[in-house]
Amino acid sequence: MALPRIAPYAPPPAPRDSRAPWRPDPDRMALLVHDMQQYFCAPFTPGAEPLNRVTANIARLLTAARTAGIPVFYTAQKGDQFRPDRGLQADLWGPGMRALPEHEAILPELAPEPGDHLLVKHRYSAFQRSNLETLMRARGRDQLMVTGIYAHIGCLCTTAEAFQRDIQPFAISDAQADFDLARHAMAMDWVAGACGVVMETDAALAAIRAEALTCA
Repeated sequence: MALPRIAPYAPPPAPRDSRAPWRPDPDRMALLVHDMQQYFCAPFTPGAEPLNRVTANIARLLTAARTAGIPVFYTAQKGDQFRPDRGLQADLWGPGMRALPEHEAILPELAPEPGDHLLVKHRYSAFQRSNLETLMRARGRDQLMVTGIYAHIGCLCTTAEAFQRDIQPFAISDAQADFDLARHAMAMDWVAGACGVVMETDAALAAIRAEALTCA
């Protein structure tokens, strides 16, 4: 039931076309850094694809978001979860992380800064048992850029639920990582065809900067 060891692979390119026609708008956007904790990153090979590229791309998006005044949200699980509170996840993944810094801490190069929002993660979707939607609506945000791990589990469920809450989701293909290339590509194809826009980091950054310059 433990997390698998993850062999190096290069993140897949974004699908050529997404069904949704939306474009990122800094005045409507929020950025989500999903579960980039030491515990969840440990199965990847240090210094190798996809984690090295994904971490660098999330860092670039964080810088651009903070510069453009885009709210930044993080999800992070707590260690030593109470078994009834962990629910069915325990049947699939076991007890999960321990309440230790080397498990709970977000990667230092992506650490939250003052003004960012850190949400306690309870289920696959970042919206479940959290106030993510409330915090977004209060700030006039109805677009969510999703980065982090794992693409076919929490990132996918968060993206699908954003769509069902009438929040336009953007999955950043090379700022997410997964168990393997096949599952990563499957998640991106599903989002592109059913609920959101899939784009790569360079395109997301260009859209944010172009819109910011237009509004300046």
